[in-house]
Amino acid sequence: MNLAILRDIGSSPADDDIARIARSTRCIAIIGLSPNEARPSWGVARYLKSQGFRVIPVNPGHAGSMMLDEHVYPDLASIPPDTAVDMVDIFRRAEAVPGVVEQAMAHLPRLRTVWMQLGISHPQAANRARARGLTVIEDRCPKIEFPRFL
Repeated sequence: MNLAILRDIGSSPADDDIARIARSTRCIAIIGLSPNEARPSWGVARYLKSQGFRVIPVNPGHAGSMMLDEHVYPDLASIPPDTAVDMVDIFRRAEAVPGVVEQAMAHLPRLRTVWMQLGISHPQAANRARARGLTVIEDRCPKIEFPRFL
């Protein structure tokens, strides 16, 4: 089957959505950002920061410390609303996704995108976010996807 047809029926995110996200996003909260430079979350965050994105670390185990020159928050509710987070990038197990999505929708007034990392998908949480007008990308990595559009 043609890849364009697969995108149209929803089995993979449309390139135009990813292109729009890559070009319009400015501030990304990374849920589960690790201070361990060997972890994938660190590599993704460092890449995003190098491309000019503001990266807000969210990790309750490291709250109050600094990562990538930013204050680490314990959860999304603790990020000041004027921080203007427009995307959350989730490095958590699928069972944590509904809580993250609910908290993001409740506490991030400028949120436009929910991104779930490679291997992470949660159809019910994705549908709730889409019903609120958010773009949802599942099982993808912005470090892999964004370079095609930046």
